[in-house]
Amino acid sequence: MICTAVQTILLIENDRVTLSLYLKGLQAKGFNVIGVENGLVGIQQIQEHLPDLVICDITMPDIDGYTVLTTLRQNPQTAHIPLIFLTGSTARANFRKAMELGADDYIAKPSTLNELLTAITVRLRKQALLQSWWTTKFQKAFNSASATKNSLMVTPESIFPCTPELKTVFDFIEAHYHQGISLCDVAQAVGYSPAYLTNRVAKQTGNTVNSWIIKRRMVQACFLLQNNEQTVELIAKALGYQDVSHFSRQFRQYHGLPPHAWRQQ
Repeated sequence: MICTAVQTILLIENDRVTLSLYLKGLQAKGFNVIGVENGLVGIQQIQEHLPDLVICDITMPDIDGYTVLTTLRQNPQTAHIPLIFLTGSTARANFRKAMELGADDYIAKPSTLNELLTAITVRLRKQALLQSWWTTKFQKAFNSASATKNSLMVTPESIFPCTPELKTVFDFIEAHYHQGISLCDVAQAVGYSPAYLTNRVAKQTGNTVNSWIIKRRMVQACFLLQNNEQTVELIAKALGYQDVSHFSRQFRQYHGLPPHAWRQQ
């Protein structure tokens, strides 16, 4: 479990004895550990050092762990950083709240150093795999788009609202809507939990992430039906649909007519 590359962990724990114990234990395993005793300083240190992982208590005197997590997830620079809650509360309601806000793990105290190390190792490994997977996927998408500049990839004027806080969300949808992406794909790409991202986008735009994906596909579908002679089946496939019937149902719900009838009209 010893870390082979120096990775930085920021530990927020208001109990000095517990903080000292975990600091020494994690440092002995090869991690670069920054320890702070309250959430406000923790947020400042996270923004300054951009650690690989944050371990945070929930109940603290100034601001609680939920506020720390929410602050992290709202900042594009820190939204992707994994956070593990280390808390004395075992209440199911607290666990559910933590997960809905985008926590990556939830460990109840008292816990052993080995239990914490296991959670850290799993989370860092998953983060590395996600980053590698998305890098590979983006590169393949870029290469594919560059090699297949044809009529099916013509892009009409963007239909997304000008909302700076959601630019990365809409940029990702614009780049990948034709690849069969889902809410989970978008959430992983921008570093939020699906539930949090859904609430945030709906609150600011009145539509969910899935609604924006479908809307973008439907706009492109109309463009393609009007401007080339490709079959509905090929157009559906070009827009990321595995099933042409699914595409036709969504098109009819959105435009009031099936694709064939809309094209004729």
